[in-house]
Amino acid sequence: MNRSRLAAGAVPLLTCLATLGTLTAWTATGNAGTPARLTAAEGRVLIPAGNDATAAFFTVRNSGTAHDVLTAVTGPPGHRAMLSRDIAVGRNAHSMAMAPGATVPAGGALTMTPTTLDIMVSPPPRLAPGDRLTFTLHFRDSPPLTVTARAVSPGEQ
Repeated sequence: MNRSRLAAGAVPLLTCLATLGTLTAWTATGNAGTPARLTAAEGRVLIPAGNDATAAFFTVRNSGTAHDVLTAVTGPPGHRAMLSRDIAVGRNAHSMAMAPGATVPAGGALTMTPTTLDIMVSPPPRLAPGDRLTFTLHFRDSPPLTVTARAVSPGEQ
């Protein structure tokens, strides 16, 4: 009877040890993945045409193996910066909607454009071509990134 109890307890124990050993080896060889590794080059901010708002655009790259989410943006002092998304509301008609966040895919990039995701800045700052504004991008799992955007005329890259 003691021998059968010992054998019954050995099977789960050996299974756990084998699983732990396999997971340890898998992690030690770098296969467990890496957290998001985010970078962003200088972006663009449009020279405003009016008094309502303007927009800034960045490309955020992720060289890690885990996704992350852009959750918020801090803009220049005295100006609100918000994630916004362009949405179709009818034939050749578009509107802006606030975006709660945007995924930065693992091994990929989140590219902001005037027709997808952007950072709405209100009220728009006075800008001349080449001026630079500083923004801080906030993420769900990664530390914030402080980036600059160069002022450009609408339509200019």
